[in-house]
Amino acid sequence: MNINHGLENSPRKISLVAGILYLLTFISVPTLSLYGPVHDPNYILGSEPDTNILIGGILEIIVALAGIGTALVLYPILKKQNQILALGLVSIRTLEASTILLGVAFLLSIVTLHQANLGIDALVTGQALVALYDRIFLLGQSFMPVIVDLILGYIFFKSQLIPRTLSILALVGAPLLLSSDILVFFGVIGRFDSYVVIATIPVALFEISLGIWLIARGFNTNAPILVKMKSN
Repeated sequence: MNINHGLENSPRKISLVAGILYLLTFISVPTLSLYGPVHDPNYILGSEPDTNILIGGILEIIVALAGIGTALVLYPILKKQNQILALGLVSIRTLEASTILLGVAFLLSIVTLHQANLGIDALVTGQALVALYDRIFLLGQSFMPVIVDLILGYIFFKSQLIPRTLSILALVGAPLLLSSDILVFFGVIGRFDSYVVIATIPVALFEISLGIWLIARGFNTNAPILVKMKSN
């Protein structure tokens, strides 16, 4: 049995699974508070439990896998509109997941140092690992989504698979998020500056709305590529 062929002929199943996976990518939101203690310069010297850090790491691993899943599940449909961009989406999602997993590795290394009770000798190393995590977070969970949403926004806009208002939201939100990434990267503003929060809203709104729409309504059955698929 050809599984790929089966998926290509099940647009509703694809939209449902993709929608669930998209909503699953939001489970890492609590890590903003879970990782709070790690940013204490003296965290390595403390005796606090590492439970929150470990939970956050597990959530990020799930998000990394779910992100790849969204691209793989959508590929049979998106390739009908633009195969190169659909492949690009899978590649970017894979790279995004790799950076997320690398960030988790940095955090687990901090936990290891903390549990080893190495004292002040490990302080600089712990602070360096936190800085590395913050940098890889900027790349993997802020910059990569810019590219992902530009690709999705363009393909969805051209294909009419979802309402064009959602596609436009992605196409407008992605450059806005990119501008905040650049400002943070060059140290003009901080990671938690109000502009960063504002710039993140359109992209977050697009992705959560996309997930809900794909689950509740699915693809537009009158979209040209779906009509063509039915006729074949």
